[in-house]
Amino acid sequence: MRLLTDGTELLVGRDGELSRLAAWVRDVAAGRGRAVLVDGEPGIGKSALVRAACTAAADAGCQVYWGAGDELGQALPLLPLLDALRITPVTRDPRRDGISELLGGGAVADQGADLAAAAAEQLVALVDELCQDGPAVLVVDELQWADTTTVAVWSRLARSVRQLPLLLVGVLRPVPRRDDLRSLFRMVRPAERLRVGRLAEPAVLELVAALAGGKPGARLEELAGDAAGNPLYLTELIDALARSSCLEVDTAGIVELTGTATPDSLPEAIADRLGFLSEAARTVLRAAALLGDSFAVGDLVTVRNCSLAELLPALDEARAAGVLVAAGDDLAFRHPLIRHALYDEMPAAVRVAWHQDAALALVEANAPVERVARQLLPMVSTTDSRVPVPDWAAQWLLKVATPLIGQAPVVAVALLRRAVRDTPLDDALTGALAGRLADAYYRVGNLAQAERIALRALDRVRDPDVRVELHTTVLQCRATTGRSAESLAALNEALTQPGLQAPHRARLMVLIARTRRDLGEIAAAHRAASAALTELGSDEDRWSTGWALHVLSLVAMTRGDWAGALPLFERAMAVVRGDPELIDLTLLLRINQSVTFGALDRYTDALTAAGQARELADRTGSVVRLTEVQSALGRLLLGAGRWDDALAEVDVVADERKDPNVVCCDRGVAAIIHFHRGEPAAARRHLDVAALYSERIGDRVVEPLARARSLAFEHAGAPDRALAVLTAVLAREDAGEDLLGEVARLAVTVGDERIAAEMAARARAIAAEPTVSHRRALALYCRGLLERDGTMLLRAADGYRDAGRPLSQAKALEAAAIAFAGARDEDRGSARAAFTHAIDVYTELDAQWDVARLRALFRALGIRRGPTVKHRQTTRGWDSLTPTEGRIAALVVEGLSNPQIAARLYLSRRTVGTHVSHILTKLDVHSRIDIAREAARHQSASG
Repeated sequence: MRLLTDGTELLVGRDGELSRLAAWVRDVAAGRGRAVLVDGEPGIGKSALVRAACTAAADAGCQVYWGAGDELGQALPLLPLLDALRITPVTRDPRRDGISELLGGGAVADQGADLAAAAAEQLVALVDELCQDGPAVLVVDELQWADTTTVAVWSRLARSVRQLPLLLVGVLRPVPRRDDLRSLFRMVRPAERLRVGRLAEPAVLELVAALAGGKPGARLEELAGDAAGNPLYLTELIDALARSSCLEVDTAGIVELTGTATPDSLPEAIADRLGFLSEAARTVLRAAALLGDSFAVGDLVTVRNCSLAELLPALDEARAAGVLVAAGDDLAFRHPLIRHALYDEMPAAVRVAWHQDAALALVEANAPVERVARQLLPMVSTTDSRVPVPDWAAQWLLKVATPLIGQAPVVAVALLRRAVRDTPLDDALTGALAGRLADAYYRVGNLAQAERIALRALDRVRDPDVRVELHTTVLQCRATTGRSAESLAALNEALTQPGLQAPHRARLMVLIARTRRDLGEIAAAHRAASAALTELGSDEDRWSTGWALHVLSLVAMTRGDWAGALPLFERAMAVVRGDPELIDLTLLLRINQSVTFGALDRYTDALTAAGQARELADRTGSVVRLTEVQSALGRLLLGAGRWDDALAEVDVVADERKDPNVVCCDRGVAAIIHFHRGEPAAARRHLDVAALYSERIGDRVVEPLARARSLAFEHAGAPDRALAVLTAVLAREDAGEDLLGEVARLAVTVGDERIAAEMAARARAIAAEPTVSHRRALALYCRGLLERDGTMLLRAADGYRDAGRPLSQAKALEAAAIAFAGARDEDRGSARAAFTHAIDVYTELDAQWDVARLRALFRALGIRRGPTVKHRQTTRGWDSLTPTEGRIAALVVEGLSNPQIAARLYLSRRTVGTHVSHILTKLDVHSRIDIAREAARHQSASG
């Protein structure tokens, strides 16, 4: 089969590859998505094959999106996807302009915001929405040069292709093979990898004949054999011979080689092509080579400082010579190797100077940050360290530091490091740049370097605003490494410096308050935060006020004063609302507010607050806060008895992107559920994962993990060891109240009256708050266990029911049944009623281990349960879907996208994606269309 692509290559000898690509196109047109990798050496024809498939896809009615990585831009995030999805500085498309604004720094100003992560979230959502318009093909060519964020988004999309009519294609070379690219090969099944190899000899001769216009003679055939089956080399070779008039067709149609000067290599053949261009065209092309493998004509006009009319002759000549091709609204080099040849022929010093001039031109044209940074990077990557950073570049870096650090912290480190080196030591600009550099190092995880730079800058910077920022960075570095105490002396000394105004003093006091709180010095933290508010008086400093109120709310939470924490949250939220520089604090407040609502049994309010925090974390790209809010949601859903939803939240974000403390908490939640459901193998797998991360959090208390480890011993028939796990945790000062009931129950089980009495006393002490149902229920539960009072335990069960905590309710009912069964004969009716009610609640939770355990216990007492309550037993098919999965499946059938379902059900897009993945697995189907078919079949079968 021969398919003419863009006039520069013929596809010969590729029938097998084209057949596989065509089958994948037919599948996506029918609604079945997949992710594929196409790899092979440079010039082997990978892109030509995929372009042919894209042409077929467009003819079949699919949307086609194409972007490519390039070596110059690999340090900047998401450029291939932004190009593919047509996201420009001014997109004028409501589905795209938010991403453009975000990466330009206009949507988020918080210094801690991860703009690349935020844009990645929105890109994933955009692809989902575009797929609702119809089947789509998304290609990332030259994937080996793509940045890590692009590869991560490709990976996420690859995991969701079963949910979308999306053919996701990655095209790449065998080398360089980074770790993240290797993971893609592990993810994509062998059946969906296409290795493009060298052409066999018959195909080589066929291609040469097509290019040369006749059957190759012996000398030409021998020369073609030296091309090692590489189509690009063959094309360049024949074109070079044709330009040199070295080919002659005889009367029999045989192409003979008449000359002796032939290119010895592919680079030499490309150089021969470029040699036929005029010097004016080569000058324009060198400038274009500075911009990358593809480029906007407008940028070339800016860099050349001329009109488009002046450039057109050179561009037309380059296109006629097969050097440039159209790439949507832009132009591109026909092959990256051609751009490399132009780029590499310039001396390094000349290239750097040209890049600097291009950067200045783009700055003056108000070009996006990443385009300017791309031109400055060669200045810092050159081996010639004498190349200085111009003054205008240092000023520009300071101006755009916040969005640049948020979007590309690695690039920010490289540029700021050179700028700090090249500005005078006594220049005020140096101190400000050093502060930004320290923050950039902190963002990339190099805490030691961030701390060193910030401390050095503190020795010479006198600007109080910059000094406070530097102290903040030092504190963050030390807090992350468990060295918060080291900052106290420096912060207290900083308070004594002359010339400080009230806002500066307040900010330092806030840092002291945060440090004291991190060290567990609750009273001292309260004093410092209160002093900061007093220092401010009537002055408006939203940062200091918001953070001081945040510390006070944490103090209240730690003291168990949940009701007292709520007004502090409200005050703080009123202060920070709408301030883009305080997004991270806003997230912290929302997350802790949701935890507080849960502690007050206000689950609806808790889930609403958590949902707001999750939406904001998704929108701003705060992965750390996103994982924290997902973890908080998991704990809330565990307590509320929505266990299937809790398990889905655990799976939303990969463990490697979470804080170790969050991983331990999430895995603990999942293990608890699996133990109660009689799935100990699954529970222990979660505990094994948690064990890998628990070493990294020291002796920090993670209550769900402690509960899960205790349950593991219960399952093993060792209640004494289960009790020991929890009593060790409760001995800690920072242990919460949720474990008191479990310790009391296990103490009664093993006959330890002393511990049971201690738990009852502690529960009675915290039950003073009359509006918190679960605290009153906890006091009744512990006392009822100690006194074996069935009536009191029933009252505890009612309290837990009112609090919306079904597992605790079932345990109280179980204890009541046991207490009644061990009392007088006339109480056996009460025992039976409590036993039946407990079984019903456990069954609603699908807590089969508890059901089986309780039935066995009461059979020995001669008490049988009441009517059987139906519960979900099947793990496959429509009836295995959870209530949430059932609602989501119904919305899938309606044709809603994941973002639309998320908005309808107040879930995150990630959570919906997790549920849809579970639905596909349970129904054993491969696409959303298949879900609709299964729904129709189920409806028909059920009448």
